[in-house]
Amino acid sequence: MKIVLDYNSPVPLYIQIENQIRKEILKPEYKSGKMLPNEVDLSQQLGISRSTLRQAINKLVYDGLLIRKKGVGTVVANTAITSNANNWLSFSQEMKMMGLEVKNYDLHVSWIHPDEDLCNFFHITGETKVMKLERLRGSLDNPFVYFVSYFNPRIGLKETEDFSRMLYDILKEYNVIAKLSKEQVSAMLADRFLADKLGLKQGEPILKRKRFVYDPGGRAVEWNVGYYRADSFVYTVESERKE
Repeated sequence: MKIVLDYNSPVPLYIQIENQIRKEILKPEYKSGKMLPNEVDLSQQLGISRSTLRQAINKLVYDGLLIRKKGVGTVVANTAITSNANNWLSFSQEMKMMGLEVKNYDLHVSWIHPDEDLCNFFHITGETKVMKLERLRGSLDNPFVYFVSYFNPRIGLKETEDFSRMLYDILKEYNVIAKLSKEQVSAMLADRFLADKLGLKQGEPILKRKRFVYDPGGRAVEWNVGYYRADSFVYTVESERKE
């Protein structure tokens, strides 16, 4: 593993190490299960303390990119997308943290009459049309998630927007800030439509992730449902026990 440190840089050494390991493990030679160099050897090689190296590795373990195995060492985790429930990120931000570039394989905008659930969520009637945004997204290698988003009509979002851009950047231009996300994650079997979209066989498992997004005033902004290939998504939850 090649890591080059700039000891004169204002960027702390552990952050330099974290960023470089993050890039290194994306290379073909560091497939899932590949073991990292021994911590003692690597810290000596870099001329740093073991605690500095551990700061970097701990962050990558927390992000789900590395796994510590007792009595074995640190290995590369499955290169899946990881979500941390305590600090929610957009899909583009999750991908960026992984060092992966987002590719839109398909994108479609339409206007629909909302069902009862959407009416209740947005506090509208069934006569008010809602924008529906469908996106098939993934890495440069393959698509692995199909998103369906519905937006509050009060936003005034236009179908002429470039939805290949980061969604929440677009919403900011409409003076809408996405502040709070409530999520539900469940398992399901792919129907023919989703199987075709995600390159699966009908009946194979997928993960369904619902996200309800609100602005700082608690007003509903977006109802989003993501259908993920089961081999592409890891959901991480951090909890702190209160006495």
